[in-house]
Amino acid sequence: MSNSSSMPQFLLLALADRRELQLLHFWLFLAISLAALLANGLILSAVACDHHLHTPRYFFLLNLSLTDLGCICTTVPKAMHNSLWNNTTITYTGCAAQVFFFAFFMSAEFSLLTIMCYDRYVAICKPLHYGTLLGSRACAHMAAAAWATGFLSAMLHTANTFSLPLCQGNALGQFFCEIPHILKLSCSHSGYRRELGLIRVTACLIFGGFVFFVFSYVQIFRAVLRIPSQQGRHKAFSTCLPHLAVVSLFISTLFFAHLKPPSISSPSLDLIVSLMYSVVSPTLNPLIYSLRNQELKDALRKLITGCFSEAINSPSSACYVPH
Repeated sequence: MSNSSSMPQFLLLALADRRELQLLHFWLFLAISLAALLANGLILSAVACDHHLHTPRYFFLLNLSLTDLGCICTTVPKAMHNSLWNNTTITYTGCAAQVFFFAFFMSAEFSLLTIMCYDRYVAICKPLHYGTLLGSRACAHMAAAAWATGFLSAMLHTANTFSLPLCQGNALGQFFCEIPHILKLSCSHSGYRRELGLIRVTACLIFGGFVFFVFSYVQIFRAVLRIPSQQGRHKAFSTCLPHLAVVSLFISTLFFAHLKPPSISSPSLDLIVSLMYSVVSPTLNPLIYSLRNQELKDALRKLITGCFSEAINSPSSACYVPH
């Protein structure tokens, strides 16, 4: 086809050819999506209901949970639908929407992870200035900037990608719509170069964020090692290690997916890596953050026990969490 506007649909990558494996993939995706919804939903509820968690650290964690839910809801439902109904198609409009929302949530997530790194840096390296640098208004502005950055980035990439004429067929080598795979179908060299320029700018911003992560954590670890008490060092490490683990998982899978040498590239490897940063990472993030976080564990325990107690005493009433 010579014009992208005349292309009614795209063909997504089939996860399996056998019907039994397709149904297995459906149930796996269903389990992952339910786990992600439950875990992120619990974090959202705990942070919103427990006033002890009304701090900058947990405010940004709440926003991060929203981006994780957005990533899961963008990619997984269509994959489940295709596996259940033995289908690989997605409409042109649906593909454009998927590209926009995935780019939106991924860009916003990276911005939020950068802000959370700054939060940990100020909390440990400049504790006396924490209330000044991370007041409620400053936190709201930073969160709004993260979401606005994601929206602007997604709008630019989506508008430019879907303005390109596509003449290399309509088969995408991915289980969801992603910009690099759509660009392979383009026959416009000028538009292709324009989008590559946008991708390079985005890559430079990501690399700048990566440098900021490294610099911040070098300063953080130096400050933590100067803490005289072992208990203080342990508490400081426990607040930083979950964030560091999430950042490492996010950046490593994203970099490997798009910067790996062609010699080691294969459809199965590409699929596994894409699943890591689009599905597995958003599902694991709440588990990583709650694993070593006693405050969050206490809030979740209070939330769950409060819900069960209220349900037993008055099944028709809403769940209430005592403070």
